[in-house]
This record gives sequence, C-alpha cells and structure tokens, in this order.
Amino acid sequence: MTDDGLYRTAVKAAPEPASMPAPEPTPEPTAEKPGRPRLLYIDNLRIALTALVVLHHTAVTYGNIPAWYYTEPAKDGSGLFLDVFVTFNQAFFMGFFFMIAGYFTPASYDRKGARPFFRDRLKRLGIPLLAFLLLIRPLTGFGGYADMRATLAERGEPLPYWAYYVGSWDAGPMWFVEVLLVFAVLYLLVRRLGARRLPGLAAPAGRATARAPRPLAIVAFTLALALATYLWRCLVPGGTYIPVLGLPTPSFLPQYASFFVLGVLAHRRGWPQALSRAAGRVGFAVATAATLAYLPVVLTAKESTLGGHGTWQSLVAAAWESTFAVGLVLGLTVLFRERLNRQGPAAGFLSRHAFAVYLTHAAVLVGLGYAFRWLHAPAVAKFALVAALALPLCWAVAYAVRSLPRADRVL
Repeated sequence: MTDDGLYRTAVKAAPEPASMPAPEPTPEPTAEKPGRPRLLYIDNLRIALTALVVLHHTAVTYGNIPAWYYTEPAKDGSGLFLDVFVTFNQAFFMGFFFMIAGYFTPASYDRKGARPFFRDRLKRLGIPLLAFLLLIRPLTGFGGYADMRATLAERGEPLPYWAYYVGSWDAGPMWFVEVLLVFAVLYLLVRRLGARRLPGLAAPAGRATARAPRPLAIVAFTLALALATYLWRCLVPGGTYIPVLGLPTPSFLPQYASFFVLGVLAHRRGWPQALSRAAGRVGFAVATAATLAYLPVVLTAKESTLGGHGTWQSLVAAAWESTFAVGLVLGLTVLFRERLNRQGPAAGFLSRHAFAVYLTHAAVLVGLGYAFRWLHAPAVAKFALVAALALPLCWAVAYAVRSLPRADRVL
C-alpha cells in the first residue's frame, strides 16, 4: 500500500522512497545531512511488500474469502492454506506499508514546506486514485456487471453499466492511497498547528544520536495497540465494509494509524538504523511464539467470535495480530538492513515500477482469472500457476504504463 513511487504506495509519502533526502532551503528546518546514503533495504522491503500484495489478492481469488473482483471459491481443502496465507498477510503487511509511508513523510514536508507538500500529495496520491476509479476499475468490474445483469434480465429488469458502476463505487485496492492522503493532511495540520506541542513529530532528525526504542516501550506499544484494536472492534468488527470509501478492513484502522505515527517517529529518531540484530531475532521469535499460542484459540473458536463484539476470543485475536505485526516488522527491518541492503539493475527496475504495480495489478489479476477460468485444478495449484504469471506480468504492465508521457512524474 513517494514521489517516485509506493505502493509505490507505501512510500508515497516522500519524494524519494529509498533515500534520505539532502536538505534544501525551506520554511522548515532541514531534516537530513547532505550525502546520506540511499536506504536500499527499505526500497527492497517495498518491493517485497508490493509482490506480497499481488500474491495476497491472487490467494483471495482462489481461496474461501470472496473479497475481490473475480473469485473462484475453492472446491477442495487446499483453499484453507490460501485463507491462512491471507490471514497472516493481513495481520501485518498493510500496517508495514503505512509505517514506511510515515517514515518518509517528515522529509517530504521538510523539503517542501506546507503548501507544496499538500499540492504534492494531491498530485502523487490523488491522480493515481482518480486514474484507478475512472480507467482501471471499469475494466475490473465487467465480470460482476455481467453476472448481475444476467440475474436481473431473468426478471425483466435492465441494468445499464453506468448504474452498476455508480452503485458499486469504491476505491478498490487504492483505499490505501485514500487513507494515506488523509494521514498526510492530518500530519500537515499537526506540523502547522501543533509542532511546538508535539516535538517528536515535528523536530528535525539528526539532532540527537540515533537510539533504538527500549524493549519496555515496544511491549507497552504492543499491549496498547492490542487493547485499542479490541475496543475498536466492539464498534467496527472484522468483516465490516464501508460503502463508497471502499475500506475493506476498517477493523485494522488502529494499527494503520499507529504504525504511520511510528514511522514518523522512527524517521526523527533513527530507529531502523539503530535496531540491533538481536532485536530482529527476538522479533521473529516473538511473532512465532504468539502464533503458536494463538493456534488453539483460532482452531476452536467460531469465526464470528474472533472478529470483535467484545468477546474474549476477539481480545486474543487482537493480541495475536498486534504481537505478530510488531514482531515481524522488527524482524524484517533488521533482516533486510543486514542482508538485503544492496540493489542491482533488476532490483532498481522493480523499485521504480512498484507503485504502478499496485495501481494496475487488479486489472492484471482479473484478466488472468478469466483467462484460466476453464482450468480445473486444486486451489493451491491454480494459485501457484496464476501467481507465477501475475508477478512478471504486473511489472511489465507497470513498465508500459510508466512509459506513457508524463506518467513517471506521478508514478
């Protein structure tokens, strides 16, 4: 879910998603020292997360969670593996995107100032959102329109496409951009109206030596997030859908908002660079232990009790999601920083086109879904086949889109 790209969404909040920008004269103090090296591991994290989005929606296509433009519900037990894959993804990957976006937001504001920052966000986020709504979404919706039109035709009720399109209006996967635009505006207001009262969000980075967050602070944040998620889901349980806005997972909003704020703080305090290797190992270990502890509950509880409504099972689910997300974010950040902090031509290509992949992947997946509709195979096998084709095809389409005149200035 930056100026040269997210999801490039996750990093849409800054002009250069994988770099620490050099300072320029602005009304605000500069944020970085000249010559700071590119954070290639964050760029590579964004590539991995974008690929995970494509795999996630491919798994939804062939699993048992009918929350996509084209689905083939699994007719065999292998669909359960796809559902588990989707569940694990959902627990952390969009929150991670928001954290990365938050990380690059302060530098973007510092470089530009308030009004240019706002105009830039409207251009970099608003134009792709409109492009999806007006150009891509009509392509992805024709299958649903054909099915509904056939049903209504049996009753003698015509359904013009414009009526179906307006009646089913939502932002699709671009809900991330929609929410990120709101977060960017809120950040701008904080900087303009409350900078002195909230120095942690507004003060330039580099004034103090980078220091990793203390373990107790991480534990406290995780517990607070779990409690906030549990209470929020008393009002907005899992599975809630908000029409028009199109938010598919509003029950995760506490995670999305808090992770965005964490990203802002991480930029100011240099947390990603200060995390120890031990912190990464502990993060993976805690995420694994939390999952093992959660298994007895998720295997025995009814799905309706896990999603909210104030049940004790929903409290356990919120605790697992929060612990898993925090642990995995810590582990992956350290892993990529230590092992994947380099980039050749291929990775550079993938990085440049990542946001365009996010923008266009829905049309690619729906097209592949219809193209292989004739194939009868186990759900996992069909997922594997389509995913293997979808990943390179998504980047190829993204390359073609960004090759259009002026498209690379937005994507």
